[in-house]
Amino acid sequence: MSLPVLLFPGQGAQQVGMGADIVAHSPAAAAVFAQADAILGVPLSRLCFEGPEDELTDTYNAQPALLTASIAALRAVEEQIGRPLPAAAAAGHSMGEYSALVAAGALDFADALRLVRERGRLMKAADQKAPGGMAAIIALDTPVVEVICRQAGEATGGFVHIANDNCPGQVVISGDEAALTAAMAAAEAAGARKVVRLAISIAAHSPLMGVVQDEFAAAVLATPIQTPRFPVIANITAQPLTTVEAIRQELIGQLQSRVQWTASMQYLLDQGYDTFYEFGPGGVLAGLLKRIDRRLRGIPSVATWEDVQALAARLAGEAV
Repeated sequence: MSLPVLLFPGQGAQQVGMGADIVAHSPAAAAVFAQADAILGVPLSRLCFEGPEDELTDTYNAQPALLTASIAALRAVEEQIGRPLPAAAAAGHSMGEYSALVAAGALDFADALRLVRERGRLMKAADQKAPGGMAAIIALDTPVVEVICRQAGEATGGFVHIANDNCPGQVVISGDEAALTAAMAAAEAAGARKVVRLAISIAAHSPLMGVVQDEFAAAVLATPIQTPRFPVIANITAQPLTTVEAIRQELIGQLQSRVQWTASMQYLLDQGYDTFYEFGPGGVLAGLLKRIDRRLRGIPSVATWEDVQALAARLAGEAV
């Protein structure tokens, strides 16, 4: 069996209660949450464990909360096995890319936490300057959705495009209100099995984020970054990030660029990797990966203490 690829979810995967079960049993996970509370100066842990949901879903809170919950789950597994988890590569969906960079040692957790807090603040500010939203389109081919987006933009004088190419038959579009609404209606008319407006009040991964691009770039350039211990697969290019400069360019460019998740996973599969572990709530990425390659089964998703124990036992068995 090859070394595993570590996967980390992005905004939208957050759930009230995330991390509470693991923290109750793992000092290492508890330390991650305590560090987050201290750095941010607010009880982020209580927000994760108890909600309220509308505050946790707020972009400003959701991004640091997901980073914290994901890294806490990883540290709990490492605590159980008594060593850092060996990995061949890592990948994170959108905000999850920051979790992947922490796992790879390219970003210190404290620095990543401050950066995603700023990212969330600026993305929320961008929405106030250039309002928009996002919607999932199910069971339409990507080229069809691209045509729909172009035509909706032309018809409304606005902008909408594919923000996330998640897996075959599932894409997320992002844009201003008028163009997004027109594209959603056109997708339904074109035979999409489902069109779902997402509970995200921003047009992430679109040019509408350009109004805060320079300010966020300054934050990225001011953040210490190290060479990763293992490659992190870039959302923008679906290729390995192996240098500090490449990581900086990725984080800055990712704000407006499409998340090429299908291509990222296909790259890893083409390299022969067949073992994937997801850290964080939701199990969304494990589900997407099964749709990208239906031969994959039993992808561990670590979100509870039971999950931590199960993966630790599996790793112990493989080490024998």
